Amino acid sequence: MNEGSTVIMTECTSLQFVSPFAFEAMQKVDVVRLASLSDPELRLLLPCLVRMALCAPADQSQSWAQDKKLILRLLSGVEAVNSIVALLSVDFHALEQDASKEQQLRHKLGGGSGESILVSQLQHGLTLEFEHSDSPRRLRLVLSELLAIMNKVSESNGEFFFKSSELFESPVYLEEAADVLCILQAELPSLLPIVDVAEALLHVRNGAWFLCLLVANVPDSFNEVCRGLIKNGERQDEESLGGRRRTDALRFLCKMNPSQALKVRGMVVEECHLPGLGVALTLDHTKNEACEDGVSDLVCFVSGLLLGTNAKVRTWFGTFIRNGQQRKRETSSSVLWQMRRQLLLELMGILPTVRSTRIVEEADVEMEPNVSVYSGLKEEHVVKASALLRLYCALMGIAGLKPTEEEAEQLLQLMTSRPPATPAGVRFVSLSFCMLLAFSTLVSTPEQEQLMVVWLSWMIKEEAYFESTSGVSASFGEMLLLVAMYFHSNQLSAIIDLVCSTLGMKIVIKPSSLSRMKTIFTQEIFTEQVVTAHAVRVPVTSNLSANITGFLPIHCIYQLLRSRSFTKHKVSIKDWIYKQLCETSTPLHPQLLPLIDVYINSILTPASKSNPEATNQPVTEQEILNIFQEVIGGDNIRLNQRFSITAQLLVLYYILSYEEALLANTKTLAAMQRKPKSYSSSLMDQIPIKFLIRQAQGLQQELGGLHSALLRLLATNYPHLCIVDDWICEEEITGTDALLRRMLLTNNAKNHSPKQLQEAFSAVPVSHTQVMQIIEHLTLLSASELIPYAEVLTSNMNQLLNSGVPRRILQTVNKLWMVLNTVMPRRLWVMTVNALQPSIKFVRQQKYTQNDLMIDPLIVLRCDQRVHRCPPLMDITLHMLNGYLLASKAYLSAHLKETAEQDRPSQNNTIGLVGQTDAPEVTREELKNALLAAQDSAAVQILLEICLPTEEEKAKGVNPDSLLRNVQSVITTSTPNKEIEEGEDNLLCNLREVQCLICCLLHQMYIADPNIAKLVHFQGYPCELLPLTVAGIPSMHICLDFIPELIAQPELEKQIFAIQLLSHLCIQYALPKSLSVARLAVNVMGTLLTVLTQAKRYAFFMPTLPSLVSFCRAFPPLYEDIMSLLIQIGQVCASDVATQTRDIDPIITRLQQIKEKPSGWSRICKDSSYKNGSRDTGSMDPDVQLCHCIESTIIEIINMSVSGI
Repeated sequence: MNEGSTVIMTECTSLQFVSPFAFEAMQKVDVVRLASLSDPELRLLLPCLVRMALCAPADQSQSWAQDKKLILRLLSGVEAVNSIVALLSVDFHALEQDASKEQQLRHKLGGGSGESILVSQLQHGLTLEFEHSDSPRRLRLVLSELLAIMNKVSESNGEFFFKSSELFESPVYLEEAADVLCILQAELPSLLPIVDVAEALLHVRNGAWFLCLLVANVPDSFNEVCRGLIKNGERQDEESLGGRRRTDALRFLCKMNPSQALKVRGMVVEECHLPGLGVALTLDHTKNEACEDGVSDLVCFVSGLLLGTNAKVRTWFGTFIRNGQQRKRETSSSVLWQMRRQLLLELMGILPTVRSTRIVEEADVEMEPNVSVYSGLKEEHVVKASALLRLYCALMGIAGLKPTEEEAEQLLQLMTSRPPATPAGVRFVSLSFCMLLAFSTLVSTPEQEQLMVVWLSWMIKEEAYFESTSGVSASFGEMLLLVAMYFHSNQLSAIIDLVCSTLGMKIVIKPSSLSRMKTIFTQEIFTEQVVTAHAVRVPVTSNLSANITGFLPIHCIYQLLRSRSFTKHKVSIKDWIYKQLCETSTPLHPQLLPLIDVYINSILTPASKSNPEATNQPVTEQEILNIFQEVIGGDNIRLNQRFSITAQLLVLYYILSYEEALLANTKTLAAMQRKPKSYSSSLMDQIPIKFLIRQAQGLQQELGGLHSALLRLLATNYPHLCIVDDWICEEEITGTDALLRRMLLTNNAKNHSPKQLQEAFSAVPVSHTQVMQIIEHLTLLSASELIPYAEVLTSNMNQLLNSGVPRRILQTVNKLWMVLNTVMPRRLWVMTVNALQPSIKFVRQQKYTQNDLMIDPLIVLRCDQRVHRCPPLMDITLHMLNGYLLASKAYLSAHLKETAEQDRPSQNNTIGLVGQTDAPEVTREELKNALLAAQDSAAVQILLEICLPTEEEKAKGVNPDSLLRNVQSVITTSTPNKEIEEGEDNLLCNLREVQCLICCLLHQMYIADPNIAKLVHFQGYPCELLPLTVAGIPSMHICLDFIPELIAQPELEKQIFAIQLLSHLCIQYALPKSLSVARLAVNVMGTLLTVLTQAKRYAFFMPTLPSLVSFCRAFPPLYEDIMSLLIQIGQVCASDVATQTRDIDPIITRLQQIKEKPSGWSRICKDSSYKNGSRDTGSMDPDVQLCHCIESTIIEIINMSVSGI
């Protein structure tokens, strides 16, 4: 296979090629340079120069005229010019026509036909004919031969052939034949495209020489010819004779024009053809460069092919390497052999004690390595050494290169050399270590293994010095430790991932190849106990952030925690983790959250069942408080004094995750008879959770997933800190308006101290001006700046309940309270509840704690009664109530999980009972749900009771029904101004505003849990509130789902309440569902008419008959059924009255007339006495009163229908 390549190289060795100097002179038409050429060099360029001198130029400038004279003078002394002039004198038009006819003839008769129009009756061979012929016939001979070759190329379908042609092989006539060829191509470009001619020349002897002359005489065609040859070339050039001839021809072209060699190499990579050419051009370029210290072009080129992002290029070049290795005899003529030899020369050239002069070019010379075991790598060679290591990794791992013994030996010597303590040195050691892991076959002898062990021991010893000297936080020591831990836990796939990540390439590493390295690591260098003890002594990374890349101590500690090495060997890791959490900054390092999670797991879960005490210690409460001491109270809050916000947020994440994991594992821990300590509620109360979450919200991009993780933990364990209204309020407080307010902030506002605010509140009974001024200035402060004023604001809220306090003060205090609620809600709530307690003389007020309020949220409503008629403070009270109701649910759920082990003894008593094992837990869960339901419903009932007017308000004529009706009367009716003003007074009262606030809260509660609405309505509440609740609570429509069930209750009071509620819902929500429920109610009333006693009938129908009017107003289709029901009720009552021994009431008579003559209704309705509602109320009989009510209902329905028409 290599013999053909040798022939190609030797066939042109005796020929004179165009030099780079001459080609550049032709390219630039530099006449001075051309004049300096020797006669043999000038002879090769005569075709182009003669055409230049004889043909009319496009350039008519004076300078070109002078140059043309010089060219003519240059040509005047050359004898061969005459023959070229004779060639140019031929009629090329006739020649082209004959050539076209010959092409057509060959197409008809087939390519093998011997007929020729251009050349006929050849008496001798081509060479003799060429010698004896004149210029026109010479042109025809060469053209005919060239066309024949071109036709054969087009018919070969890519298969290479070698054409023996006397014309192109005779050394005597080569120059004349080249002249003819160049003139033909120049004069007949359409018949002879230069790319097709170049392709044909590859198939004849001396084709590369002819090609170079052709391109030299048409220098502008260089790139076109090269691209055409590459595009038509083979994907693997060294596999065929044609590929090798094409590669050599292109190499000769690039030697003629070296400035374009790298561009041609780029074409090779772009087309993924002729990889040997790309390597050969790179070798030629590398030899010309002679760069010693820097990374050579060969290393960069091959590394780019194998490590680039283009998978097609990587596969193509990898195939070239594999195929090159499969050839049995690899001689020095092989491009792959030359590349490997050059790489080995570069590798040995940077080894400290190796003299590159010892390397000879012969392949069969055996060399004894003269490398010291403790050789030191020069600083200027470190980067080049790293590049060479990565390249060899790519060649072996991606391209499948199998190193020779010589290459393996020299690679091992380079890998085990000792670089200086620089960042590049750290990188080199990391690469060497990973290469040893990836290609353990490089270590084959005991001596080499000992060399590796000594080098690894040196790594362990020197890593601290390297880290301190190089200034690189991520040293190779952490990688050693990490790999050792992976070996101990048998995580071989993790080692492979680590190696691939460090090397920056995806290579296939068989886990079985790591077995020897595993033995060395686990038994000789790093035993598990050594690893664990060493890890604790590793200093934490200062200011750990995502900006610090590479393998750090945190990676090692994480893996040791996962493998439970610390607990196995009783090594305390708590202090190290605490220090590392304190030494963090933004952007957050991605390994911190997994570290905390696995640390928590190691605290709660023992390493083994046999040793339940083998766990890590949790962080102490005092250590946690030290982290937060700058944000717990105080007049000045400055985060970043000692601990960063990142450290505080991470410790918060640790506490919340720890508590959640503790609750989740309660049963497992109880079964193991372990109870890890939970953090006290007093600690949790001191941590400003909401303030920290707000800080995290503004750093979401830098904190990665920490903010979302904290929100998840809050929503689960602290739902009262995740109220939607609070988030909306925060958006308002932190938005553009807040920024504008800050711009208006004056020095006076900043100078107001909490003491001045307290003095101003003390003067409230006398003057409100000072308080107003100070609190208005406080609204310009940020939430964190308001914290020192919180205690003064809350403690003086009771004074604001006195009469005469301006509404503006109350609203401003409410506003300040809401701002403080965004940063310190829990502490603020406790202070506010204690401040709003009723002031009873001679009774000492109780100071409630956070725990008290979570156990009994209704304490919030046991405030001063005046709060119920102070809307700004009632708004605060409702906000706290909602929060504590949510907190109570989370508290009880946590309590249930904490005390789950209390059910264990009771289960032991019921082992023999089938299906009883889960009974205690189910019962406790039901009890918890029942308690929460009772708590919520009690809160709703108390709030509804607050909506009722007090006795004083009733005395002033205020009631909820009138308030509701005034809304419609003010809007729809045109009444005198006095009446409008009265209505507005009623609407703008404090009671109305409190009712609106309560309705908003109830709406939220009903939506959050519809079962609360059902429970409250099954309990019932004063019917006077129904107009308010139905109109004021948008979610009341859900009551339509359970009203049929409520009507079906046996208690008469619940049935009455259900019908009254339904009547208001039908007016508010006239829906098909409401119609069906209303029809059901009418039917139930008809059924009850037949079963109720006289007393119960009176008690049931008297309050429910007015509801029938609402049914008719909402749904006219029910008109007939309702009228029929009313007549039936009247008939029953009339029958009962008639059985008694006394005169029949006149009303009964009218009802009988109505039954007999329905047409008389309209006449009755028009009677003024009926319109005015005059009734005979002398009789106190229940049936008579019921008859009065029936008549009134009928008349109201008729009036409503008539007015509607």
